[in-house]
Amino acid sequence: MEKKNLSILFILIGLTLVMALLDVFNLEIGNYLTSMVMGIAAVKFLLVAFAFMDLRKAHFFWKFATVLIGLLIVLVVGFWV
Repeated sequence: MEKKNLSILFILIGLTLVMALLDVFNLEIGNYLTSMVMGIAAVKFLLVAFAFMDLRKAHFFWKFATVLIGLLIVLVVGFWV
């Protein structure tokens, strides 16, 4: 595995651990917990899409569509809860 992909993998694992710790410790941060979890999920989605699916080499339309759909899903699920 390339050095860049390995570092992105460790970032993804770290973000997953942060999300798990947020749930385990059940911090009293009110409504911000959902926003934080959905924000971290959006970052993880974009990292996977651009790094491991080689979306950075794709046409601009596919980049834009992926970011737009990802953010739309995060916003809808984030406000739904």
